Amino acid sequence: MKNRLIITALVASTIATGGAWAQDVTLTIESWRNDDLTLWQSEIIPAFEAANPGIKVQFTPSAPAEYNAVLNSKLDAGSAGDLITCRPFDASLALYDAGRLSDLSDLDAMSNFSDVAKSAWQTDDGSATFCVPMASVIHGFIYNKDAFAELGLEVPETESEFFAVLDAIKEDGSYVPMAMGTNDQWEAATMGYNNIGPNYWNGEEGRLALIAGEQKLTDDAWVAPYATLARWKNYLGDGYEAQTYPDSQNVFTLGRAAIYPAGSWEISGFNALADFEMGAFKPPVRNAGDTCYISDHTDIAIGLNANSPNADAARTFLNWVGSEEFANIYANALPGFFSLSNFDVPMQDPLAQEFVSWRAQCESTIRSTYQILSRGTPNLENETWGASVAAIKGTATPEELGQSLQDGLASWYAPQQ
Repeated sequence: MKNRLIITALVASTIATGGAWAQDVTLTIESWRNDDLTLWQSEIIPAFEAANPGIKVQFTPSAPAEYNAVLNSKLDAGSAGDLITCRPFDASLALYDAGRLSDLSDLDAMSNFSDVAKSAWQTDDGSATFCVPMASVIHGFIYNKDAFAELGLEVPETESEFFAVLDAIKEDGSYVPMAMGTNDQWEAATMGYNNIGPNYWNGEEGRLALIAGEQKLTDDAWVAPYATLARWKNYLGDGYEAQTYPDSQNVFTLGRAAIYPAGSWEISGFNALADFEMGAFKPPVRNAGDTCYISDHTDIAIGLNANSPNADAARTFLNWVGSEEFANIYANALPGFFSLSNFDVPMQDPLAQEFVSWRAQCESTIRSTYQILSRGTPNLENETWGASVAAIKGTATPEELGQSLQDGLASWYAPQQ
């Protein structure tokens, strides 16, 4: 009798959660995010498994820089996991086009996301969506509130106020005005050019015009941000040319710099390392009263390995990833990675609250080089890294950089020819 009750309860529980599994199924997730392994193991996976008895989940990340190569090798060998964490736009589109990712357009949870949220993981014509959106990251500046209070500084709203603050910090001499180096190159483009740039090219208006061939990289909207970056050189501290990304993080979290050009992905790490109160401000507008634009970049999603032997269980997991429960767990356990779903997800972390509040104040866009424009050779994303560094160092003029980038893009991209 006791055994019968146990079996009856198990069957009832399984039916209630929407699936009946004859035996335990184990799903494996491939990801480049190895820094949130503990989060998956301690919060995300237990929450899913509790609601879905019979499905077990393993999170098996690779090192970020090695992820693409490792994943492709596993896919070629037939040993890749059931679930594939998806980078935005072209890298994942290439996997779908190669038959590596399944079309998830008919997944129930897809109705919980806007067309904009899904756009990073769709075919160019929008006919297929192949990954469930998980989170975006927002660009801006994180600052040391203690340093600002000590120096009597106000958060800048305009570019002139921004440079006045930098001048005041430099003149005082107690802090490096801004912690950023150029050694690793990508920071100069990601936290520099694509951070401030949307206020110049009017976000999506300019980005889409560039894709359509209606604007060129020699236009002032695309050249002027390099002139602004050139002014950053005086505020980055001695030896910025050799300063790596981890170096910059350390300079700021140790309290030696007042401002850090940032992405919201830094929040969790900075919370753990900094012993001072932090704040954030959005990219300053060029002139008072201008519409503000932020890079609210579609960053991470998850898809289904087209060759997974556990597709039904994997789709159950993907539907859960698109749920309000997952959105609340992920966004608050990993502050700075903001839900792309239509659910109202309240942020518990004050710094995350500050970043996400800009969505209501500004127009959102994504990084200018990520969709379509970096498919050819030379790769515009990588070329923008080098151009941003050259602008800061002063080794080329903004006009020269714009012309070089335009020539490269026009050499392979028909709408720019």
